[in-house]
Amino acid sequence: MPRDLAKTLSYLAVHLTIGFSVAYAFTGSIEIAGGLAIIEPVVNAVAFFFHEKLWAAKPPATMALAAT
Repeated sequence: MPRDLAKTLSYLAVHLTIGFSVAYAFTGSIEIAGGLAIIEPVVNAVAFFFHEKLWAAKPPATMALAAT
């Protein structure tokens, strides 16, 4: 398995574990915590897609503009 894929899967496992743990701590429900742990990364992925689209539509700043 390529290192970048292994790192991505490792980060996903950490993200899901933290999301589940926090949701469970707040709700005390395994079902709700499990649902939130799955739904939250999906919503973040969609938000990231549109975030990237917005940034791609913005023209890059020139060096002169960045210095001001």
